[in-house]
Amino acid sequence: MTNAEGNPPIVAVLYRESLPPRLDEIAELAEVRLTKADGLPEAMDGADVLYQWHSFSPALRENWASASSLKWVHVSAAGVSQLLFDDLINSNVEYTNSRGVLSRAIAEFALGFVLDIAKDAQGSLRLQQGRRWQHRVTRKIQGQRTLVVGTGSIGREIASLFRAVGLRVSGAGRSSRPGDAYFEEIHSSKDLALVVGDFDYIVLAAPLTDDTRGLVDAAVLAAMKPTAHLINVGRGELVRTDSLVDALRSGSIAGAALDVVHPEPLPAEHPLWSMDNVILTPHMSGDTEDYLDDLGKLFVENLWRFSRGEPLQNVVDKRLGFVPVS
Repeated sequence: MTNAEGNPPIVAVLYRESLPPRLDEIAELAEVRLTKADGLPEAMDGADVLYQWHSFSPALRENWASASSLKWVHVSAAGVSQLLFDDLINSNVEYTNSRGVLSRAIAEFALGFVLDIAKDAQGSLRLQQGRRWQHRVTRKIQGQRTLVVGTGSIGREIASLFRAVGLRVSGAGRSSRPGDAYFEEIHSSKDLALVVGDFDYIVLAAPLTDDTRGLVDAAVLAAMKPTAHLINVGRGELVRTDSLVDALRSGSIAGAALDVVHPEPLPAEHPLWSMDNVILTPHMSGDTEDYLDDLGKLFVENLWRFSRGEPLQNVVDKRLGFVPVS
């Protein structure tokens, strides 16, 4: 797709510190304007595309008045609800994200949490550090039941991987419906407190929206089995953190493995740091050695489509805040 003057599209690339990969490929398809947040208004003047490599910058919202020529915005992240605002939502600007690029890595991380919990890897580490040789028995994961909250790209990749190692997997999404190739059955997330008691692992992989914020609250945690674990590889705000701390302290759930928390970064004095039944990692489940190049590759593929007037991949429903699963 050429711009109004019949020239290649103009792409404003918003970055913070490091530049995105594959810039040479982008430059073959478009005129490229590199900018940090303070230069965004000038870079967007006459631009057709905004490539938001600085994923969570509020600069577009703050400079929307300069975005009059934009036709498409791409964000190098999967979760975009916090980036959407009324003017953008109500515009004709097409909005795409990086859904699917990190799904397999996040699924592997979630499986790692399950294995860590079942085989008590944290307990072994503590014993090793204390130079203690103490034999124990551990839990078998085959046949254990998992509820994956979020049935999009990440949730389906988690389900596929979990099923491959013998876990039984159900899902929870916007509405209940029959199972499919990934899930034995799919429950409505609104009914979470009614169904979590049947599962050994509750894995959160849902996008953050108005409907999912605080989804796992005191009622849901109280309904879980006392032997069950909560795993969060989605967004920290899916969980009411104070209620989770209470549940972990009281023993109403066995433990939690959290790659995301609220707030982030977790304050040094927060009680989650010192709980033996909690595993914490710093929002890194999707970040493998080559993930930046994979994100860049997706944008190049979409820019190729845009330059030819073809449908884009990963088009976000701006009112829902995520890419609907067909």
